[in-house]
Amino acid sequence: MSAEAKGTGRESASAKPEPEIEVRDPVSAPDAEGRPRRATRRFPLFTKDTAPPEGGGRTAPGDAPAPARQWPMLAVLSVVGLGLLVTAFDAFRVGLILIGAALLGGAALRWFLPRVGMLAVRSRFTDIVTYGVLGGAIVLLALMAQPKPWLEIPFLDDALHFTVRNS
Repeated sequence: MSAEAKGTGRESASAKPEPEIEVRDPVSAPDAEGRPRRATRRFPLFTKDTAPPEGGGRTAPGDAPAPARQWPMLAVLSVVGLGLLVTAFDAFRVGLILIGAALLGGAALRWFLPRVGMLAVRSRFTDIVTYGVLGGAIVLLALMAQPKPWLEIPFLDDALHFTVRNS
């Protein structure tokens, strides 16, 4: 019996050559299936790549045209563009409400759709909170804008009176 067969306990005729395992990271070791895994729980000193955000995949098949694959982002950007156009033509309050509504719509799309393409920037939770808070703040401030606000919140008026006005 040869030294190779004696060391493995197998016959040399029945032994199949095992595939070579490529280990890319010097701190990696292969797991039971041969895939590299980290041998340490510490994060690497230098980040080599970033993971795509959850839900950031295409919203349509790859053979569909680009606008169809990214329709959630295009819908939000279209409403924001319409809001900016309306704001430019001297209806700033309505335009700002449209912009805020577009961000709130982006938060709703991010919540309900499993894949939203480039609308997914961070984690689902972070995107929903960011779009929701910014959209809500823009709508609230647009409703409270002077002169002749559509929404008056008494304690905010008192705070303004206390800090800024001379009465």
